[in-house]
Amino acid sequence: MMTVRDIAALLGAAVEGDDATGIGRVAKIEEAGPGDISFLANPRYRKYLETTLASAVIIGRTVEASGRTGPSRPVFLRVDDPYTSFLKVLLLFHPPEDPLPPGIHPTAVVDPDVKFGTDVRIGSHVVVGERSRIGDGTMIMHGTVIGRDVTVGARTLLYANVTVREGCRIGDRVIIHSGTVIGSDGFGFAPRPDGSYEKIPQLGIVAVGDDVEIGANCTVDRATMGETRIENGVKLDNLIQVAHNVVIGEHTVIAAQAGISGSTRIGKRNMIGGQVGFTGHLAIADDSKWGAQSGVHRSVSAPGGTYMGSPAVPFREASRIMGAMPQVPEALAAIRQLKSEVEALRREIEKLKSRS
Repeated sequence: MMTVRDIAALLGAAVEGDDATGIGRVAKIEEAGPGDISFLANPRYRKYLETTLASAVIIGRTVEASGRTGPSRPVFLRVDDPYTSFLKVLLLFHPPEDPLPPGIHPTAVVDPDVKFGTDVRIGSHVVVGERSRIGDGTMIMHGTVIGRDVTVGARTLLYANVTVREGCRIGDRVIIHSGTVIGSDGFGFAPRPDGSYEKIPQLGIVAVGDDVEIGANCTVDRATMGETRIENGVKLDNLIQVAHNVVIGEHTVIAAQAGISGSTRIGKRNMIGGQVGFTGHLAIADDSKWGAQSGVHRSVSAPGGTYMGSPAVPFREASRIMGAMPQVPEALAAIRQLKSEVEALRREIEKLKSRS
């Protein structure tokens, strides 16, 4: 149990109410009860300030406080950024636990040529190939396979059943979730005269920068030659396909089920919604935003645009198209009616011509 006073000191918050109030856990504002602390960051949840049973709520410094009075009124902790502050409180009550004990599990298969930094932790049934290097404080969870000549940086976490194939490089402070494959072969096949296909050797690698997080069951293909590159600070959701020789610029975020075809270059700080698809060999400008299920088939050179639709077009144009779609059935019916009337008039005109 902590007091509001303790939490306010951590956050640098201004307190409105009894700072001796005890807090035992964190909860969502609509579900919180006595002894809980919650937060308000999204204006859509403003209504819950009037009804929440939380003992304390973290709010913005300029948010108008609830009109409630008396003992049912929560204590308010006013901060500059309620969401970030709540994350600090969440970690305070739920500090991360080390998922692995120190050392290398006896069932792990580690080549004698592997070089380990300090405080590396290796789980059960992990395989680490020859000449690979694992940085200080890195944890590799159960069943993960690291190929030969792989470099994994410091304080990186690879969850269970990740595969990092030969030659690939993983940076510092990277998190890769279960089932993801780094360095799978790119989809390269040359057609033969008889209609069959010959596999093109995939000789490159994948290079993942620092502070990257890659979700579960993603596939990042190695380059045909050179590098597929995931740059610093990129965040990938689950179930994302990144093809050979793709470059994803720094601090880009991509939601689930997106797919990026070969040799496309995504700029810095892009925000890409779920199920967005990019065709190959595109160049996408920095700070672009892509609505869910957008189909991107052209390069974008101007930074800062917002796009949606398939094919993807600028947001305003897409909004007009989407707004017109419900009117299409009625418009088609009107067109058919007009065609019928025009045809009837044409026949009448032909009759009049034949009589004259």
